[in-house]
Amino acid sequence: MVRRARGVQLMVLSALTLVVSSVLSSAPASAVIGGSKSTYGPWAVRMLVDGKPACTGTAVARQWILTASHCFYEQAQPVADKRISFRVGHLDMRRGTTVRPLPGKRVGSSHADMMLVKVPAMNVPTARLSTVGVKRGQMVRQYGWGATCTTDESACQSPVLKQSDLKVVRANDPLCAGHTAPGGPDFCMKKVSGIPAGGDSGGPVMTVGPRGTETLIGVFNGSDRDKSAEAGEVSQQLSWIRSVIRR
Repeated sequence: MVRRARGVQLMVLSALTLVVSSVLSSAPASAVIGGSKSTYGPWAVRMLVDGKPACTGTAVARQWILTASHCFYEQAQPVADKRISFRVGHLDMRRGTTVRPLPGKRVGSSHADMMLVKVPAMNVPTARLSTVGVKRGQMVRQYGWGATCTTDESACQSPVLKQSDLKVVRANDPLCAGHTAPGGPDFCMKKVSGIPAGGDSGGPVMTVGPRGTETLIGVFNGSDRDKSAEAGEVSQQLSWIRSVIRR
């Protein structure tokens, strides 16, 4: 079972164990194994480090990308802004536009595995943020360019955006034992079709409305590559997100 360490209290441990959740090192990051090719996702962002695929993110404002904090550590050390770039504006990351972080303008949450990164203005639609919490039994859709295999995940990163469907289960479900808990910042999901894996970390988890309207409800941060996955709950961090993007 391969997962990322959970919780703000475990953020340092998360950096130390990034080897199991990021393609920044020789081991895999946190992608969609199975699932299907996406036909929509204009707010989805591909994060690269030194030009190599690393994580996924979401454009939540014209100049702000929301992703996972643990994507910004390599061998327990912060990754410098100058090494980071993002591909935006296309479902095929090879055809997107490149934007880079503005120096010193990334802000991590003190309560969840989430990072906001300021970039030059992006000409892409931004994601609608959920104002309500997740509910048990709710169907959600996860997006990412991550691994499509369970062997060498760094060697099977998808060049095109993929998606998986999952179902929210209770936080103390045995599927996510030790990774989510009632009252915590993350929620637990079980596989319906496809499962996120290396390279999907920080990517959007969306609810889909009756008319197809998608709302960002979570930030993916770990899975067992088989049956279960976890994500940070956006509604819990909404005040923090709004306060940062107003800067």
